[in-house]
Amino acid sequence: MSADDVDMTGAQAVVPTKKANLIGGKELLPWVEKYRPSSLDQLVAHEDIIRTIERMMVKRQLPHMLLHGPPGTGKTSTITALAKTMYKEKYKQMTLELNASDARGIDVVRDQIKTFVSIKSLFGGSEKTGDGQPKLVILDEADNMTNTAQFALRRMIEQYAPNARFILICNFSSKIIPALQSRCTKLRFGPLTDEQIAGRLRYVAECEKVELTEDGSQAIVQVGGGDMRKVLNVFQTTSMGHKIVDGSAVYSSTGVPHPKDIDHFLRTLLATDVSFSASVNALQEVLRSKGYALDDFLQLMHHRLIVQDLPVQQRVRLNILLADIDWRLKQGCSDLVQATAIVGAFHESRAVPA
Repeated sequence: MSADDVDMTGAQAVVPTKKANLIGGKELLPWVEKYRPSSLDQLVAHEDIIRTIERMMVKRQLPHMLLHGPPGTGKTSTITALAKTMYKEKYKQMTLELNASDARGIDVVRDQIKTFVSIKSLFGGSEKTGDGQPKLVILDEADNMTNTAQFALRRMIEQYAPNARFILICNFSSKIIPALQSRCTKLRFGPLTDEQIAGRLRYVAECEKVELTEDGSQAIVQVGGGDMRKVLNVFQTTSMGHKIVDGSAVYSSTGVPHPKDIDHFLRTLLATDVSFSASVNALQEVLRSKGYALDDFLQLMHHRLIVQDLPVQQRVRLNILLADIDWRLKQGCSDLVQATAIVGAFHESRAVPA
């Protein structure tokens, strides 16, 4: 199967079967939901994980699972597709979905979850469905659960194992207490490849009758940073304001600094004949005229620095100084002061012996 047939979670390119609301002939459903897979056989990315889960489902040996990895890599969609494949029309009765960002306290564990897993299923007159599958409790963003709720959940996982399976989904597994991690099978979802993302963009562009250029596709992939959810949102947003989705349209729609602006300013900073004050004025002018955020500018500057031909010691010193500036920006320090600090970092790095 080609990369053109991969969607936001690695799903096969299928025309959505859901009936969207129509107003004036236009679908209101966001593309992220419109092209979300609805069954396991539509998933092709993370093939090892998908096939493992499928085999466990067929053998009725589904364990408790902890799915972790960066956002937009298909964790929630994979489990949703698993549940829909397992239960079919009984999906809503046999699945409890909670977002731990909202329902994160111990009361939720004691009330909602315990009530759901303790009530035996009506299908087949036993704890399980007629197909012999247990209930599913899906806890999305489980890394936002309080420690108290996590400790309460660990005993419930063992107590109701014959009746239900718990699926924890998070970005950072380190925020899940070890007692819960040891009770679950850990599966890590890595970012989709650029080829898979670009292939899916071409497919969506064809379905939506949007003209997408090659540099536009590359720009969306770069802005998305491996998050397919963000990629589709950026693509949809850009297509709403531009007839042709090219690189400049993507950067103007998202407010992300254009690589040409980054490269031009880097040449100014690395030039030995440009004064400190002139460099500061040049940076402030770029930020003001283009409306760029300094932290976005700094992040892209770091990526462009990697490919610059610089002495090793100068590169190391620059990375340390820019990392400190990035940390201060995240703490809420003044953009004006930190913009000056960026210029100072480059001037200081020049004094480092090669």
